[in-house]
Amino acid sequence: MQNRDPAEVPGGYDVAVIGAGVVGCALARAFTLAGAKVVVLEKAVDVLDGASKANSAILHTGFDAPEGSLELACIREGYALYHEVRDRLGLPLVRAGAMVLAWTEEEVAGLPALMEQAMANGVTDIHPVSGAEARALEPELSARVLAGFRVPGEHLVDPWSAAHGYLLQALANGAVLLRQAEVLGGRRSGGEWQLATTAGTVTAGLVINAAGLWGDEVDRRVTGESWFTIKPRKGQFVVYDKTAAALAGHILLPVPTKITKGIVVCRTAFGNLLVGPTAEEQEDREHAAVDRDTLQALMRRGTEILPALAGHEVTAVYAGLRPGTEEKHYRIRADLAPGYICVGGIRSTGLSAALGIAAHVLRLAGRGERPLSDPVWPRMPNISVDGTRDWQCPGHGGILCHCELVTRREVEAALSGPMPAGSLAGLKRRTRVTMGRCQGFYCSAELARLTEGRLTQPMLEPRHD
Repeated sequence: MQNRDPAEVPGGYDVAVIGAGVVGCALARAFTLAGAKVVVLEKAVDVLDGASKANSAILHTGFDAPEGSLELACIREGYALYHEVRDRLGLPLVRAGAMVLAWTEEEVAGLPALMEQAMANGVTDIHPVSGAEARALEPELSARVLAGFRVPGEHLVDPWSAAHGYLLQALANGAVLLRQAEVLGGRRSGGEWQLATTAGTVTAGLVINAAGLWGDEVDRRVTGESWFTIKPRKGQFVVYDKTAAALAGHILLPVPTKITKGIVVCRTAFGNLLVGPTAEEQEDREHAAVDRDTLQALMRRGTEILPALAGHEVTAVYAGLRPGTEEKHYRIRADLAPGYICVGGIRSTGLSAALGIAAHVLRLAGRGERPLSDPVWPRMPNISVDGTRDWQCPGHGGILCHCELVTRREVEAALSGPMPAGSLAGLKRRTRVTMGRCQGFYCSAELARLTEGRLTQPMLEPRHD
């Protein structure tokens, strides 16, 4: 099936955003609402197909971000903006709160400095807890917990609805999405960029590189050089059955190290319990494989924290890649003379910081467009356990995926509209179909019939009758 996204708007664009991950979607929204004519270029068949497809889905306060860093500023602004827009866009928020827990005397000794850092970062509502107090708050915690502190503002979100909502608002207000539009090169002439893509030539005044795992390669293709190097970092996760979610109300965080935030145990917005991620350096930017030994180590760590977890079944395992670089901080730089901004090195905090990053880049660009006076605010369908689901509403056409209670109407809606799903993975991120306990064993056949001829990347090979 051919790419169903529109081809090219005559006359070119004010802004071309390269990459439709969560940061690219937030950038498209910010510049569109600021009055710019925006095109989003995505090389995959669907959005959120790179680093943004796999994350912990936590809305961070920035309590442990590097003090005084751009990352902290973007997290704080993004956190505030998410709270500001979420009701109008229909984005879920599970007010869980977090506890940073120490399991060794060495970790206990590190708690005061981490609390001081949180206070310096503006997160002032934290408070210490003893091991006994932690267990009073979370009765299923292991008796081995020694101490910790609570961060009430850390929350759980749907990792995909946010980015979909940002991009849908951009599209509803005039932006254009081009999928299967890999950027092959760029040339600046007459005050505009000519971007060669696999979908044709795109003309834009300002180019913003938000290509995630391929940010340095896009840098080289467009400008001829790159000032940073992507060093992919893999994170593996274990997702437990929904019955395990009752074991933890808080997001359970470890004392972070200089290298990683460590293994997190928390509920998800979809009613499961998650353990992960790992932090594994690798060269491959495209494949994030899971391995048995690492997953078993994650499961052991999970049961060390919550012993009762040993009695619960695993629903799924997955892995994602984070676009780390040779330096820890965000790699954002504006070269406004040639009209180019690079937004690179956005690692595990990208979901929390996305709206803040977009606001920061908008200020860097100093655009002179007139903001939209009455923008359209589309509402995202709720696929989280927080709030009314479609199966509870009349006329849904029947439940297609019984594990995740996904209706036929939800699938039909995800296959249509301004940003229809282009693949089964994209359909999963929009609806949760096939992501439950049976992993699609019972519903895949019916889903394949329903989606036949409607996905750019079909579930089944074409029949030759």
